[in-house]
Amino acid sequence: MARSRTVIVAGAGIGGLTAALALARKGFRVVVVEQAEGLEETGAGIQLSPNATRVLAELGLAERLSSVVTAPDAIRVRTHLGKGLARVPLAGSVERRYGAPYWVAHRGDLQGTLAAAAGAHADIVLRLGARAEDYALHANGVTVHLRTARGPDEEHGMALIAADGLWSTFRARFGDAAPPRFAHRTAWRAMLPARVLVPEFREPAVSLWLGPDAHLVLYPVKGGEAINLVAIVRDEWRQPGWSAVGAHHDLLAHFAGWVPLVQNLLALPDRWLKWALCDRPPLRRWSNGPVALLGDAAHPMLPFLAQGAAMAIEDAFVLAESLGRTPERPAAALRAYAKQRRRRAARVQRVARRNGRVYHLKGLGAFLRNRALRLRGGDKLLRRYDWIYDWRP
Repeated sequence: MARSRTVIVAGAGIGGLTAALALARKGFRVVVVEQAEGLEETGAGIQLSPNATRVLAELGLAERLSSVVTAPDAIRVRTHLGKGLARVPLAGSVERRYGAPYWVAHRGDLQGTLAAAAGAHADIVLRLGARAEDYALHANGVTVHLRTARGPDEEHGMALIAADGLWSTFRARFGDAAPPRFAHRTAWRAMLPARVLVPEFREPAVSLWLGPDAHLVLYPVKGGEAINLVAIVRDEWRQPGWSAVGAHHDLLAHFAGWVPLVQNLLALPDRWLKWALCDRPPLRRWSNGPVALLGDAAHPMLPFLAQGAAMAIEDAFVLAESLGRTPERPAAALRAYAKQRRRRAARVQRVARRNGRVYHLKGLGAFLRNRALRLRGGDKLLRRYDWIYDWRP
């Protein structure tokens, strides 16, 4: 395919790989550049709501993913003392309501499936060990400057999609050179074999436990063979990176007043990994000529709404559709993509931040939250998110 139909994607995460598949589906040649030497199975679990699974199915990935995802029956919300607050129906209820399922999976399994699909596509090239450091615009498109183990290199294309995450190299070119802002929260993750847990923790459900300055989420991954645990606590630890080793006693101190059932669960993993949660304000501009931001590079999401990956997947599909409509005018296509996505992404960011405050309430605030959840009930809680889950490309 001619170079004039080549799109360069910086970043082989979920957003970047989905963008590559969506663009190739529209007839573009795609070069994905990724600084890592290999795509390893890292990260925590991931929740994929119907707005995301609808896109993955449209891209022909449903069958590939079927062996590694689980469709949970419900989201079950409890207090840190074990009192039930709400049961949000999922499984068949969600598919009937939105026409697409709700899945949970391991992030590495999703990324691996996307990478395998990209690797099998004749019009997608995956360059590992190549860090995109800068770009230059010219009359025929964009030149991306790379750093590799062999020295500097370049890729040329009609457009560049920067899907390089929270610490994006390219975001400064769009008017925000400030570093991500610390959210005063730390996330801890661990994985346990399902067989070693009590039946309550092996259920095909998303369990959400809310407490003062902390909450816990757990759900099945690896086709139900393992249980993913994520504990998020108010904390001032803010070291960079995604996989610092955390000490058991540090985590358990945040859950001292919780029911023994949860404390015993948190004591089981041999290793906990942790990372500091960071945020960025919404950007007014996502595109610059034939260059655009996608996913966390444009709108990082705090993990209190389970929409970080979903928003990147939505971005990828909308961007490919827009570029496919007017490939001869990539700058206009990317402006149209950004205009279509900015308001929705900013709204999801705001709701995720608000959920973070609500989840960690204590005292009177927690009492009022708990009463509201009980009175509202699971069906009404689900309807509150129609605007997210019923999104259709």
